[in-house]
Amino acid sequence: MRRYFWLALTALPLLLPAAARADDVSDSIKEALRAYEAGKIGAARTALGEAVQLLSQRAATGLGAALPAPLSGWQAAEVETNTAALGLIGGGNIASRTYTNGQGQTVEIQVASDSPIVAQLGMIMTNPMLAGAMGKLIRIGNQRAIQTSNNEIQMLVDNRILITISGSANDDAKLAYAKAIDIAKLSGGQ
Repeated sequence: MRRYFWLALTALPLLLPAAARADDVSDSIKEALRAYEAGKIGAARTALGEAVQLLSQRAATGLGAALPAPLSGWQAAEVETNTAALGLIGGGNIASRTYTNGQGQTVEIQVASDSPIVAQLGMIMTNPMLAGAMGKLIRIGNQRAIQTSNNEIQMLVDNRILITISGSANDDAKLAYAKAIDIAKLSGGQ
């Protein structure tokens, strides 16, 4: 009987819902606090850095969730996510996906957030006069976007999330994909 009790007690964490279990982010934060209280500043800093990196990975995954499924006649590669350190490309979170049609044309959507480069570009894109110098101003739903001279579409969401749509496909395909992006998911989940 005692053996079954210990077996059930051991298996209990596996039966709890995910929200009831500790997660990797909170574990890292708790580890940092323990290290800090013990006077281990280096270990505290490392654990906090790990927590920040784990949060960035979750944010990049959230960006990827907003990318659309392939439109009719298209196939999509898997969503790729990346978190870059501040020294690399300005830092931030990135998700991208490439779509290909039967003629071999491609559309690539890249979503970047929380980057100093996006913040700087945001100052330009939110000013219609400066944005107009970058290309043709267009509307995609409620979003203002820029269609650049090299046939890219760029949209800024919440002044901190940059969407870039590029590829060899025609402008109509790029616009269709731009309209298929879940902007509400980007606005609410990041």
